[in-house]
Order: sequence, then structure tokens, then C-alpha cells
Amino acid sequence: MSEALEKKHYQYAEWSRGLFSEIVTVKGPGTLLFLSGIGGEDSDGKAGTITHPGDVYGQARFAFEKASQVLAKHGATLADVVKITAYLLDTREFPNYHRARSEAFNDSPTIPAHTLVAVNGLAWPGMLMEIDLTAVIDR
Repeated sequence: MSEALEKKHYQYAEWSRGLFSEIVTVKGPGTLLFLSGIGGEDSDGKAGTITHPGDVYGQARFAFEKASQVLAKHGATLADVVKITAYLLDTREFPNYHRARSEAFNDSPTIPAHTLVAVNGLAWPGMLMEIDLTAVIDR
């Protein structure tokens, strides 16, 4: 009999509840998926074409939609994401990014571990945010 995959999310600090899991543990056989930086760049357009110019919320929604599509090609969903690293040009835009992330995860009680980093620039001019995701699925 094979061991089942088990994921657990923990939030110890009161202020982190509803924002992110401080740690996610994964036990058992599984496959790790690492999604490289995904932002507001249009996958179907010319390289560097950015959707939702000037709109962090729009770019973040678009990025999570693209991540969902990529995950689906590998038999995964956003519910399988265990870690997000988000890069924002302007941390004052965090509420707009957070709103898009909350909508993408449907205010799930199993919110992935999350790190937010302020950066001076991203891959393409006009990008306001970018996300890296790590997911795990049962073998």
C-alpha cells in the first residue's frame, strides 16, 4: 500500500490568518511543480506586451489566471500551490494585489505560504507585479 500525500497549512501569528500560511508541510509521494515568474505579460502577443497597463489588480488577476491554466496542463489547480513569492514595484499596491490573490484562492482556508518582495524592476517595462509559485500534487 502506498503512502498518501498529505498537505497541512499552519498560521501561528494572529495577524497572518487569512493572509498566508506561515508554513506548509507536505508528506508522502508527490510531484513538485515550480512556476517561473508570471505577470501581466500577454502569452499570446508579441514578447513584452503587457496587459492591464498601470493596473496592479488587473495584472495580478491575469497572472493568477495564467498560473491556473499552466497548472491545469499538469493536472494541478491553484489549490495545489504551497508557496508564492510575489514581486511588486510599489508595496502601496499590496491591497490591490491581495484582492486579486484572495479572489484566485476563493478565500481558501489553505492559503499558500507567501513572501512579498519590493523590487526596482521586473522582466518587461510596464510590469507592475510578478509571481513565482510552487505546487505539489499526488503522484
